Amino acid sequence: MKFKYLVATAAAAITLAGGAFADGLVGIAMPTKSSSRWISDGNSMVEQFQAAGYETDLQYAEDDIPNQLAQIENMITKGVDVLVIAAIDGTTLSNALENAAASGIHVIAYDRLIRDSENVDYYATFDNFKVGVQQASSLVSGLEERFGEGPYNVELFGGSPDDNNAYFFYNGAMSVLQPLIDDGTVNIGSGQMGMDTVGTLRWDGAVAQSRMDNLLSAYYTDQDVHGVLSPYDGLSIGILSSLKGVGYGSGDMEMPIVTGQDAELPSVKSILAGEQYSTVFKDTRELARVTVGMVEAVLEGGEPEINDTETYDNGKKVVPSYLLEPVSVDASNWEEILVGSGYYTADQVE
Repeated sequence: MKFKYLVATAAAAITLAGGAFADGLVGIAMPTKSSSRWISDGNSMVEQFQAAGYETDLQYAEDDIPNQLAQIENMITKGVDVLVIAAIDGTTLSNALENAAASGIHVIAYDRLIRDSENVDYYATFDNFKVGVQQASSLVSGLEERFGEGPYNVELFGGSPDDNNAYFFYNGAMSVLQPLIDDGTVNIGSGQMGMDTVGTLRWDGAVAQSRMDNLLSAYYTDQDVHGVLSPYDGLSIGILSSLKGVGYGSGDMEMPIVTGQDAELPSVKSILAGEQYSTVFKDTRELARVTVGMVEAVLEGGEPEINDTETYDNGKKVVPSYLLEPVSVDASNWEEILVGSGYYTADQVE
């Protein structure tokens, strides 16, 4: 247990009778409010940390790297006991984390791995390779269901190249798709493959829509696209807009199978409307619960619960991690998974 925390605990004990007791101050750095998923993450953590007796400082950087760095530095100056960081760019925080370490502040990477720093204590996330496997498996199931035996014309989209998770999603998906590409069942009409080619900076749906527009005009004037691997709902919405813009989903043009991730409300509604085919649900309440448990353990001088000590090498160390299970969601199980768990109400979806 660090001296700093002993002092904080003693001070808190003195003020307990006055009702001002708090177990510590947790700085929470989130990337953006442009995705409802991150808003849900932030709200879940604040709620659960405060219920556990902690004060919180929640900041959103709106996908601006210098802004996030400034927010983290301000949290360090403010004297937080722990930093929980969902990095915009996981390679830009080394200097800030050196300052955190010098101040005795623990650092937990939240859902996005922080790279190139020894000063990352733990990582709370989902099994991101499995997310990609689930996306590709759903894509293949949908292709078979809608278009028969194949071959199928498919296009690939990746996440942001500065987000370590994007590579796990892509590699997980390709573990399913590559054998089908090799045997001719799946044809990548554009030939565009690899994260250096198909990545989408900042997970920007407008960028995905523009790229899909270009793919359709360049490669699909005399053939149909049957499926699109999309790693995130925000990209899926843009991709679907592009597809609908040239007539897919109307007349005799079947809507291609389009995947996603995060079970964002517009995409769940899109699934019910027969547009997006599937998404991957990652229960942010559970991720918040795991993160709160990690914080409690480190501040009490204990060891957090960990279930992976091999997968996440950040370039400086293998970061001890806890991986949660993602769940594939489509029209057949959305109500059971999303409404049954209390994540959404039926009224919200319908």
